[in-house]
Amino acid sequence: MADHRADPSALRFLIGHDLKATRERVNRKQTEAANVLGCSQAKINYLESGKTQQKPDEVTALLRSYGADVEHVDRMASLAGRADQGTWWAPFSDVLPNWFKTFVGLEGLAATEFSYESMLLPGQLQTPDYAAALLVGNLRVPPMDAPHVVRARMARQRLTDEANPLRLRTVIEQYVLERVVGGPRVMRGQLEHLLVLMERGNVELHVMPVDVTVHDGLDGDFLLLDFDEAQSIGYIEYPTGAIYIQDQDQVGAYVLSADRLCATALSESDSAAAIAARIEALATNSED
Repeated sequence: MADHRADPSALRFLIGHDLKATRERVNRKQTEAANVLGCSQAKINYLESGKTQQKPDEVTALLRSYGADVEHVDRMASLAGRADQGTWWAPFSDVLPNWFKTFVGLEGLAATEFSYESMLLPGQLQTPDYAAALLVGNLRVPPMDAPHVVRARMARQRLTDEANPLRLRTVIEQYVLERVVGGPRVMRGQLEHLLVLMERGNVELHVMPVDVTVHDGLDGDFLLLDFDEAQSIGYIEYPTGAIYIQDQDQVGAYVLSADRLCATALSESDSAAAIAARIEALATNSED
C-alpha cells in the first residue's frame, strides 16, 4: 500500500474488519477480547468498526490471542502504525459524499480492483471529457461543483501510477460502448483511451456481448478490492450509499462470479477489436 494514497479512516476500516473476522473465525466473543486488553466491550466494538484508531500493541495482543500467525500479526500491526497519516483526498472532501469517502480511501490502498459495469465505464478508465459529460444535469452534483468532481475522479486514477499502479480487471456490457456519452467526439476520445490503457500489463478489459443473454452480472454491478496486507472486500453502490461485503465466504462467491464473467465475455483481444470497430462506426456516423 502506497503512502501517498494514505487514508486513516480506510486503514481503520481494514484493520477493524480483520480484527472482527479473525475473532469470529476462532469463535471468540467481544467480551473475551475485552479481557485481553483489559477494556470494555464497547471499546472492542469501536476497534472492530474502525471508529477508534487501533494501536499497534492492541492489534498485536488481540491477534496473538486469536492464534493468528506471526506474519499476519506483523502486517496488521504495521498497518495500525500507519493509520495516523494524512488523507490524500482531503482537497476534494467538499465534493465527495460522506458515504463515498470510505470507498475512495479503500480504492487508494487496494492492489487490485475488479468491476462489473452494465451502464457506464469504471471511474478508473474515464477521460475528463467523458466524466464531465456524465455530470450534465446530475441531480446530486450542482453545476458549479462538476469541474471539482471531475478533478477528484481523475485524482483517483492509478492505472498509470509509476510508483504503485492499480491492477484493474473489468467486464463492461457492450451497451456501454454504444452509449454516446458527450457526443461522438467525446466518446471516440474515450474509446481510444481504452485501447491505450489495454496495452498496459495491469489493465484487463472484457466486453460482454449483447447476445450473451444470461450471465452472473444480471444480479447487478459489483466491485472487488484486493489488498496486499489485508483481506479482500466487495462493494455494491447505489445512488445514495453503498454496501460493503466483508464476509469472506460471500467475497469468495463474488470472486467466482468475476472469474465466470471474464470467461463468458469476449477475450481481451476480441474486446479491443470490438472497441476499435465502435470507434470506426462513430467516425463514420459523425461524417454523415
